[in-house]
Amino acid sequence: MSNAVAAAQARGFWRVYFNPLTIPYWGVHILAIVGIAITGFSWWGVALAGLFFLPRMFFVTGGYHRYFSHRSFKTSRWFQFVLALGASCTGQKGPLWWAAHHRIHHKLSDAPGDLHSVIQSGFWWAHHGWILSNDLEDTDYSRIKDFAKYPELVWLNRLWMIPPVAVGTISFFAGGFFALVWAFAVCQVMTWHATFTINSLSHVWGNRRYKTTGDDSRNNVVLAIVTLGEGWHNNHHHYQVSARQGFFWWEIDCTYYVLRVLAAVGLVWDLHGVPDHVRLPDGETAQEAEGTHVLDVA
Repeated sequence: MSNAVAAAQARGFWRVYFNPLTIPYWGVHILAIVGIAITGFSWWGVALAGLFFLPRMFFVTGGYHRYFSHRSFKTSRWFQFVLALGASCTGQKGPLWWAAHHRIHHKLSDAPGDLHSVIQSGFWWAHHGWILSNDLEDTDYSRIKDFAKYPELVWLNRLWMIPPVAVGTISFFAGGFFALVWAFAVCQVMTWHATFTINSLSHVWGNRRYKTTGDDSRNNVVLAIVTLGEGWHNNHHHYQVSARQGFFWWEIDCTYYVLRVLAAVGLVWDLHGVPDHVRLPDGETAQEAEGTHVLDVA
């Protein structure tokens, strides 16, 4: 456990999970629950939440994670800002904060110093304590110098609350209370917890194809479907620079499919692939790998 995490947890459960900065987080949860109780369960609402969940999740996986954290592809400065703005709409703080924290995770994965390790700090901290604690509010710009040179990203990193508030406001004026509940609140809660499962579950639940990663990262087809491809987490820790985390054709990776479409129309380019010598574990053939892929949620 890092000194920063230990110090934050030492302040107590209430200070971590219910400090003033968490009011919007829990407020959106309450809005989702109370809103469903008021409007009633609706399949149209579920469809609306699912419809807006997909782009939200992509901006997190394709933007915050694969681009800003790992630079797994290239893009223009204007589309770089689009990715940052879209991901900021999901209420997971700014692009530089998110990527800087994630880079620490990979440098010290599941070892002392990892800021959101379930192995080091427990389930609840790994799931959302790391993003709720006001003790980890600062951005370590020294870890994100490659993007901190862009003033528009620094501005967005500081004012990251504006995009999600704008999304909620637009939802209300576009579709009333029903849209506010389903398109914003329910969808927002879904996006948060889907993202957070990669920290809290993908290091304890699944299969480890690559056992030389030095951590407990795992592949899990359920999490891969929920997070548009992020559940192939052991693959990712094995070869972090790849834009494709589902290394084999049967490993569903919707984020990568969208990136391929964006590359086809020229919005992104130079997508890092997975070399054959990286893809296969020592002594395993492609046929053997295909024969064992069904065990990825064991």
